[in-house]
Amino acid sequence: MINILKKELRELFRDKKSLMMMLLAPILIPIIIIGMTALFNSTANKPIKDYNKIGFDYELNETEKELAQKFQIDYIIKDKETLKTDYENGVIDLYVTKENNTYILNGYNNDTSTYSLSLINPYFNAYKEILQKEYLENKNINSEEVFTLINVENKLIDKDNFIQKYLLNYAFSFVLMAMAMSAIYPAIDSTAGEKERGTLETLLTFPIKSKDLILGKFFATALSSFVTGIISIIVADVSLIIANKNFDIVKAFDLSLSIPTIIFSIIVALGFSLLVSGLSIALASKSKTYKEAQSALTPITFIAVMPGMLVTMMDISSTYLLAAVPFINFSLLFDEISSGNLDIIKLIIMFISTIIFIGIVLSIIIKQYRSEKVLFSN
Repeated sequence: MINILKKELRELFRDKKSLMMMLLAPILIPIIIIGMTALFNSTANKPIKDYNKIGFDYELNETEKELAQKFQIDYIIKDKETLKTDYENGVIDLYVTKENNTYILNGYNNDTSTYSLSLINPYFNAYKEILQKEYLENKNINSEEVFTLINVENKLIDKDNFIQKYLLNYAFSFVLMAMAMSAIYPAIDSTAGEKERGTLETLLTFPIKSKDLILGKFFATALSSFVTGIISIIVADVSLIIANKNFDIVKAFDLSLSIPTIIFSIIVALGFSLLVSGLSIALASKSKTYKEAQSALTPITFIAVMPGMLVTMMDISSTYLLAAVPFINFSLLFDEISSGNLDIIKLIIMFISTIIFIGIVLSIIIKQYRSEKVLFSN
């Protein structure tokens, strides 16, 4: 087994495609992390001039004009039909029509209108408060006493921000994607590739047990994936620190990974490298050609990324049962690790379930490697 492992590692470092995936796949991570942060930042800091052109189908009084100036609303006054045409042509971002005492905000449910609503709603709230005060004072009622009947204070406990959680989980998802890519090509080359080249027949002339042959290939593939995982976690941490320092939207909270988080993330990455390598070896072993194996193993990359996205979008919480479910357990454990709530029992369950799954898969492959129909293309 050790000799097969050494042979596979030598071939791994000679094969440019496998080496490229192991070392260059992590380069995608900073592009994704910094790119996503920049997108969030540009969306959150959209210039007000991009959404402050608002039409009114009635004349504004002096109070309304003062408020429009205060809220930086670039108002246009035209009739309803003209405003509708202007909105359709992109001249204005939203338009207001008035029916008695009801003000109707007109527009499509898109990003620009959403920003315009965030501007016009405070405008009308301020205008409504002014009218209410005037009405109360005309009735000889102290408006200050009415408006201070109750006081509301914000007391927000410092907890993970959605954007923070989103970026951390997606960063780890792409770490897993890089690890999966790094496992796929060595697995294909050491199984289907050897069949296609005809070197497997030569290898089997030596007194090697099927178990040693498979385990040697498996550990070489797992080592490739694990090394990529370590590099990717370090690169992801550096990328998060750079994003933290350069974009206003994430400066309010700390994106960098603590030392314990990095250590436990590497432990989770070890479990993932074993799982994805075993699965890759299993699927590639059943393929007769390199191209066939590539097609069979392509979905593994998406399977590696999807659980992390589901955890973020659906806000799934980790349980002892989910800790035993392959693939999704890695993303859930990282979510707990990054929030500082790691349950060691769940980590143990993850490793036990992974080892059992790999044991079943490898035992099937070892039996397959005793069959000439599986071993040889012809």
